[in-house]
Amino acid sequence: MKRRETRVTPLAGFGSGASLGGKISSYRNNQNIYTQGAPAYTLFYIQEGGVKLMTRTKNQPSAVTAILGVHDFFGELCLAGYPLRMSTAVALTASSIRTIKKSKMLDLLRRKNKASNSLVTYLLSSVKHYRDHVANLLTSSAEQRLARVLLRLAHLDKNDRATAEIPVLSHQVLAEMVGTTRSRVNLFMNRFRKKGYIEYNGILKVHDSLRKALSQ
Repeated sequence: MKRRETRVTPLAGFGSGASLGGKISSYRNNQNIYTQGAPAYTLFYIQEGGVKLMTRTKNQPSAVTAILGVHDFFGELCLAGYPLRMSTAVALTASSIRTIKKSKMLDLLRRKNKASNSLVTYLLSSVKHYRDHVANLLTSSAEQRLARVLLRLAHLDKNDRATAEIPVLSHQVLAEMVGTTRSRVNLFMNRFRKKGYIEYNGILKVHDSLRKALSQ
C-alpha cells in the first residue's frame, strides 16, 4: 500500500520487476485480479499498491487470508502444481501489478544464483506469513487483528520507522479484512486515534506505537 517509501524485503532488489518479464497491468480500487477456482498459469508481483487474498469455503463467507504490498508476490501456488486459484485476489487501492508466466518463474528458480535464492527464501517465508495470519485470526481479539492489519499495510511490521502513511480505507473494507463488524472497527479506530496510535488527515498515518495494542 505504501507509495512514499519502499519496504525493504529480500525481493526489493527486483525494483520495478523488469528482470521478471511479463506484462504490467493497472487495477482500480476493489477490482478483482483473479477469482478462486480460475485456472492458474501465472503469478503476480506488486509494483505499486496493495492486494488482499480472500478464500471462501462452501456455505461460509469469504475470509481474508493475506494482506500484501509493494514487492510481494501472489498466485505463487501455481509453481507447486496447483491448477486452480485457491483464493480471490482483490486490489486494495489503485495498483500496478506485473503478471509473470509460470514457465518464466520456474526458469528463474532453476538458475541457482543470488536472485533465485532470494525468490526461494521469499516463497518459503510467504508460507509462514499465511500460517501466522490464520493463527492470529484464531487467537487474537478483533482489536489486535485490526492493529496488525494497519501495521502490515503501513509496512511497520517489518521496518523500524516510527510513522508511515497509507491511503484511507473504508471501515467496511477494514472490517472484512479483520473479520468483524464495521461498527466495531469504528470503535477501535477512534480508540487508536485517542491514544495517539493513528492520525487522519486525508490519508491515514500509522505510528509505530500502535504495536502497544497487540499486547493489550
